[in-house]
Amino acid sequence: MKQFWIVSGLVVAALGASALIVGGGMWSGQHDAPAATHDMPWQVQALPGGGSQVLGLTLGEASPGRSTLGDIQRRWGDAVQIAIVAAPNEAGTLEAYVDPMQAGFISGKAIITAHLPPDVIQGMRERAVKTEYMGGTTRKATLASADLAESLKAPVTAVSFIPAANLDEAIILSRFGQPAERVRSNGHLEHFLYPDKGLDLALDSEGKELLQYVAPAEFERLRQPLRAAAASASAAASAAPAP
Repeated sequence: MKQFWIVSGLVVAALGASALIVGGGMWSGQHDAPAATHDMPWQVQALPGGGSQVLGLTLGEASPGRSTLGDIQRRWGDAVQIAIVAAPNEAGTLEAYVDPMQAGFISGKAIITAHLPPDVIQGMRERAVKTEYMGGTTRKATLASADLAESLKAPVTAVSFIPAANLDEAIILSRFGQPAERVRSNGHLEHFLYPDKGLDLALDSEGKELLQYVAPAEFERLRQPLRAAAASASAAASAAPAP
């Protein structure tokens, strides 16, 4: 998608699907946690060269062992669906939808984005065995078997995790710490930005929270569209006539 931070069609579909529910107490530490606490959403390890390890995955072009869609499929098996998702007039992106997904002892769903050149994406769309609308004008292309096998080599570039339990500001600050920046998109959606973690955590008082991870070196892909949208909204408010 051109505006990377905008939730894809697969994320929208995920919000309406069933999930394994884990109470908010697990996030806040109100209940005893299982002994194994690896791969929690707040456990992000920065790597040399600007990459990171998060949710058991390795992100970053310069990171040895960078995760691929093949790694995703081996880890989560039948919970993984791979497709190309495209809005009108866009080439589309290669995505894996994982439902359910365990992040340590936190349950949720995830959309995992992988990289392929635009011409390869286009060819896969033309050979797709099925193309369907996902709601609105976003379309999902189901890959032919040979293309599906090829897609498993694609490196992971971003992870969007949708926790089953709702979060609030206190939980976010307790688990993730103070953000470097907070950007409000509208009256009910605020973004907590953690460049050192490569994380944009969107807190939605009227919907589900969304945690978007990229390699820290690539964080501007998340931050820049948010700042541009906030500046545009501020300019429009300033230009509006006084009541």
